[in-house]
Amino acid sequence: QVQLVESGGGLVQAGGSLRLSCAASGRTFSNYAMGWFRQAPGKARELVAHVNCCGGSINYADSVKGRFTISRDNAKNTVYLQMNSLKPEDTALYYCNVEIGGRVYWGQGTQVTVSS
Repeated sequence: QVQLVESGGGLVQAGGSLRLSCAASGRTFSNYAMGWFRQAPGKARELVAHVNCCGGSINYADSVKGRFTISRDNAKNTVYLQMNSLKPEDTALYYCNVEIGGRVYWGQGTQVTVSS
């Protein structure tokens, strides 16, 4: 069965950095797009970053461009989100996902909290 497990969240001060990891299992994910989303209380879930199977197509939310970097290691079935220059407005529950055909699988989320 497809399973996604996020890790790397925590509490940091504004201007700090975190690297989130999403380890996937259950099948080989090299042929599928993966991404990171986040959701803050009272807000809709939003796309943070997305990468296709081969790393040739990447997009970011305008709010994180220049600060966040998504990457993937297909040999390890893992996708990463490097987050630099964190701001309090980045505080949210971060989820990774994988798209397999028309079906989307989600991890359980990892909390990122940025203090002022």
